[in-house]
Amino acid sequence: MADIIKLLPDHVANQIAAGEVVQRPASVVKELMENAIDAGAESIKLIIKDGGKTLIQVVDDGLGMSETDARLSFERHATSKISSAQDLFNLNTKGFRGEALASIAAIAHVDMQTRTASNDVGTHLKIEGSKIVSQEVVATPKGTSILVKNLFFNIPARRNFLKSNQVELRHITDEFHRVALVHPNIEFHFYNNGSEIFNLPKTKHRQRIAHIFGSRMETRLVPVNEETEVLKVSGFICKPEFAKKSRGEQFFFANNRYIKSPYLHHAVSAAFEGLIKSEMFPGYFLYLEVDPGSIDINIHPTKTEVKFDDENTLYAILRSTIKHSLGQFNVAPVLDFEHDPNLDTPYNYKEKGAVLPKVTVDSNFNPFQEVPKSKSSGGGTFQKQSTKGWENLYEGLEQEVDVEQFSSLVIESESDEQGTLYDSEQAEEHMASTFQLRRKYVVSTVKSGMLVIHQKRAHERILFEKFLKEITVKEGVSQQLLFPLELSFNKQELGILNDISESLTNIGFAFESLEHETVKVTGVPLLVPESGIGTVLDRLIADYREGYGDGSISQAEMLAEVLSRNLAVKTGEVLDQESQMALVNNLFACKEPTLSPSQKITYTIISEGDIDKKFS
Repeated sequence: MADIIKLLPDHVANQIAAGEVVQRPASVVKELMENAIDAGAESIKLIIKDGGKTLIQVVDDGLGMSETDARLSFERHATSKISSAQDLFNLNTKGFRGEALASIAAIAHVDMQTRTASNDVGTHLKIEGSKIVSQEVVATPKGTSILVKNLFFNIPARRNFLKSNQVELRHITDEFHRVALVHPNIEFHFYNNGSEIFNLPKTKHRQRIAHIFGSRMETRLVPVNEETEVLKVSGFICKPEFAKKSRGEQFFFANNRYIKSPYLHHAVSAAFEGLIKSEMFPGYFLYLEVDPGSIDINIHPTKTEVKFDDENTLYAILRSTIKHSLGQFNVAPVLDFEHDPNLDTPYNYKEKGAVLPKVTVDSNFNPFQEVPKSKSSGGGTFQKQSTKGWENLYEGLEQEVDVEQFSSLVIESESDEQGTLYDSEQAEEHMASTFQLRRKYVVSTVKSGMLVIHQKRAHERILFEKFLKEITVKEGVSQQLLFPLELSFNKQELGILNDISESLTNIGFAFESLEHETVKVTGVPLLVPESGIGTVLDRLIADYREGYGDGSISQAEMLAEVLSRNLAVKTGEVLDQESQMALVNNLFACKEPTLSPSQKITYTIISEGDIDKKFS
């Protein structure tokens, strides 16, 4: 039999490796920024165009590379971070696989300029699909500038799987946050399509968090700090009252590397038990320092999933540390056993005892005696009233009663209760045509049987079609606020609001400005209560960030769905008879009454035959 196993060409092997390392433009951003940090950069610029599909450029002022290193950096498994297998158990750098640049160069056009401090001129490399097109000497500043264009140009199938520019930009922004949060001692600049999104100066962790997520975040933070032989924990948690219904600002960093750990996240949630609702998510920015030998960061190509030697101990330490911080800063309720001087007995009464009141009773008192024998000790006397002239009470009753005076009087007669409920057809006509079952369903009758409507889903469908029509036809009614409401948003949230501002305006929202961190809301749709404006906008931003802009549904549908979900009646709300009838009538006036906006059934009909089978 002929030999069938053969070595793959380098360019094919690089493309296979690129499939693991480079999943989307955000993966390229992560690898290039981590390389810049490992190079000792003090200032890093990130430049993006069209969500990273057209251009990704990272410029740093780090050590730079020599001509030989520049050429060798694009070879597979070429790295300066480790030299032996033992180094894998003592990693202090971001990148160590030596696959990042090789994988990126295999699926994109790469242009790199680099220079070390000891050289007067630098090296300029151009690579297309792992092939070096040109290498030149160039005058360039100290450091490295890597420009990645036309990502996945030679793998059209992978490029077609990329989402919209907005979604890819959101993923890039998330990666930028993860790198910038853990390195406050580095200056970062982020540009998208020529406009500056972030300008982060060198600062401390708390200020870096505020620069990224807005100044309002700084007042929400509670410091966390604990050091043990096994683990050192530092960072911040958000106060319980600022917990969100969606996963928002939740960051774990282990040895200056962003990680994902559901187990440790559970430890944080357990520390907040009793302070927030079960469906809410607390925010946190936690920096963990452990022995590099006790953590394995090489179990996944993206290096975000790690394995700790003793996770149970870390869980217990982390949970108790957060609980301690919540109590130390008076965030969690605690029992107070301290002495309160306001409850002390006044000085003038300290030596005095309590005096019992004296009660005296007149033992000779007789209420049935006309004249008492003697006065009571209280000084009062009792005398029985005379009954003389009692006949005068009945004067005039012997006259005849005028029957005409009572001609309009309606007398309520007693009736047979059983006959009223079951026998009278007139009573059946006046019975309610709908009723509410367990504050969750509205039940009514139809020709074919019994109609059971899910009140929340049905109301969502009604509101969804109403809002969708207002957005598309641009006829939303706005209710102007007497006093404009000021809300704070960070730059990323402001960017999302700007993206959907036209649709928000069509639906009835009115904003005075969408440029600064503080946004003034001057008008809202009629169905949005003033107290719920902030919650609705936060939910809109969160849902848009979580993937509603991926192209599967339009922006108008996304807005209508989020608003309907937040403004619909909830399970547990009591509906009066008029509201129940309106719900039934409005549901069947919809174009698609059978399904809610989230594609769940809104009602079901139980036929008379199904009911008969239950009694057969």
